[in-house]
Amino acid sequence: MSFRIRAGFYRQEVNKTVWDVPERYRDLLQVGTGAYGTVCSAIDRKTGVRVAIKKLHRPFQSRLFAKRAYRELRLLKHMKHENVIGLLDVFTSEISLDRFQDFYLVMPFMGTDLGKLMKMERLSEDRVQFLVYQMLRGLKVKSGVVYRYVLILRLVLCCVQILDFGLARQADSEMTGYVVTRWYRAPEVILNWMRYSQTVDIWSVGCITAEMLLGRPLFKGNDHLDQLREIMKITGTPAPDFIMKLQSQDAKNYIRSLPKVPKKDLHTIFFKASSDVVSAMERMLVLDPDGRVSAAEALELPMFSDFREPEEETEALPYDHSMDNTDLPLEQWKRHTFTEILSFQPPLTELRDSKETSL
Repeated sequence: MSFRIRAGFYRQEVNKTVWDVPERYRDLLQVGTGAYGTVCSAIDRKTGVRVAIKKLHRPFQSRLFAKRAYRELRLLKHMKHENVIGLLDVFTSEISLDRFQDFYLVMPFMGTDLGKLMKMERLSEDRVQFLVYQMLRGLKVKSGVVYRYVLILRLVLCCVQILDFGLARQADSEMTGYVVTRWYRAPEVILNWMRYSQTVDIWSVGCITAEMLLGRPLFKGNDHLDQLREIMKITGTPAPDFIMKLQSQDAKNYIRSLPKVPKKDLHTIFFKASSDVVSAMERMLVLDPDGRVSAAEALELPMFSDFREPEEETEALPYDHSMDNTDLPLEQWKRHTFTEILSFQPPLTELRDSKETSL
């Protein structure tokens, strides 16, 4: 049941949530919900393409939520690259700031994700190389923009895209059902490191590379501590300088209590893989993030020499972080968000229908 609320917009209730959306988006179907929002799939009648529309849950209920919503929108507007999921549209049904309470983000609908692909078939090494190259291209674009965890790697038209909602951590299972578990978390995330560098994502790529080659997760811990033990069975127990960098005294004590384990040679685990591929994983799966390869450095490794197009390996334009550390009243965050919505320019090229993709 839907009805028109103003020119160009209609209202529909989807699973007890009210959606006020433009006429161009039809056939709304809820595909996921989380702490911060709900996602529906819809058909964009303008392009004929299925899209994902995210309605943030009460984005202006507090200053914290308002700032989070503003940053998420800013980051999505900023990212423009074929290997990073971008924003197709953003809208609100309200035309005045004083009535503005909700807004909606429109992105490409998730087609095939790597989780599904890995369950369907074992990938050949050259396909693994190509997919990892695409991931790293996306991460190179992200570098300096989002110091967050790589959430989902998704296949579109034989091309990997990275989905990152900025701060919306619930996005993983909402959008694809492929939950990013602790198995892909970098050690510094598990250990609650005092700062995350850009290489936090590289660890995840190393884990996914290993899984594509093995057909199973490399580090399959049952809980956080077990995850660390699984990691250190391969990386070896860390050196004292690594332990000194940890912020938590409990983490330091725990690691010091572990039996000393030497680093394992990855060639013994990936004995069917080429030495170039194994060497690349050795550079990605380094316990200390300071010693881990960056996306730009990884792209220059011999593993990717057959796929490299250096002129295509662009970095994003500098992102203005000036607002990230400001503490504004709720109404000001709301005003800034409203302005960002009004100034949104849709991408020049509309995505073609991203149906289930096979590589």
